Amino acid sequence: NGNFNWASEGITRKSHVIDTVYNASNNELVRTKTLVKNSIILIDATPFNNYINYHYNGVNQKDLENTKVNLEWENKENAGDVSKNRFLKRRVNRTIEDRLIKQLNKGSLYAAISSRPGQSGRVDGYILEGTELEFYIKKM
Repeated sequence: NGNFNWASEGITRKSHVIDTVYNASNNELVRTKTLVKNSIILIDATPFNNYINYHYNGVNQKDLENTKVNLEWENKENAGDVSKNRFLKRRVNRTIEDRLIKQLNKGSLYAAISSRPGQSGRVDGYILEGTELEFYIKKM
């Protein structure tokens, strides 16, 4: 378990670590699933899917477990009157990267560990986005 930051959305959520997938220094650390700083790991996407459903689609907190994430959003031309619906206003002004959408639909996200798990006893990190995500996908 640990806290993971989604920088482009400006949020942090607790999530479970699923697997270690890449480490630049040593493949042995990947094979033994050792968590060290700057390792690339897979984390559970459920807390971030719940954030999207709540923040952009207005799904109630109690209904979040039963709801699939909906990322088919309106564009600015088809949105109509944006001023009346705050969720529509948020959806129109925001886009989420295609690679991240694929990962969210799959149920797991690539993240990098920014803390030192052996020293602090917890895993904290950030979700990979943009060119950094592209770089590590090519490496794996």
